[in-house]
Amino acid sequence: MQLVHVYLNFPGNAAEALELYQAVFGTRVSARLTFGEATFLSDVPEAARGKLLHAQLPITDAVHLMASDAVPGFGPPLQMGNNVHVSVVARDKAEADRAFAALSAGGQVERPLANAPWGPYFGMCTDRFGVHWMVSLPHPA
Repeated sequence: MQLVHVYLNFPGNAAEALELYQAVFGTRVSARLTFGEATFLSDVPEAARGKLLHAQLPITDAVHLMASDAVPGFGPPLQMGNNVHVSVVARDKAEADRAFAALSAGGQVERPLANAPWGPYFGMCTDRFGVHWMVSLPHPA
C-alpha cells in the first residue's frame, strides 16, 4: 500500500470539525466537494446541498484526514462505530483487489470494488472484526 488515511463521517457538522482540525494541525483543506456540487448525484435534498460529500485535510505528506457529512439516503445511517473508516490507497489494481478480498472475507461488502462515478477505483467493506475499510486507487482501474 502506498498510503493509509483516516476517514471520518459527521452528522452534518464536518465543515465545523475541519475548521478545528485545520487550526490544530496548521494545514488547509486540499479537496472539498459538497453534495450540491456533485453532478453525479441526483435527488439531493435542498438541506443537504451545502453539506460535505468529501473533504481532505493533509496532516503530513503521507497522512490525510478525510471527512464527509452523513446525509440520509446517501450511505448507511451514521452511528458511533461506523463514523470512522481506515482508507488505504493501493499501488495498483491487483493490490487493491487482493486487499479488498482479504478484508471483506467473513465480513460485509458495503460498496463493491469498482470504478466510482467520481473517478477512482473504490470499494467499502467491514471486516469480520467490525472495522470499516475503504480501498482505492487514485484513478480508474
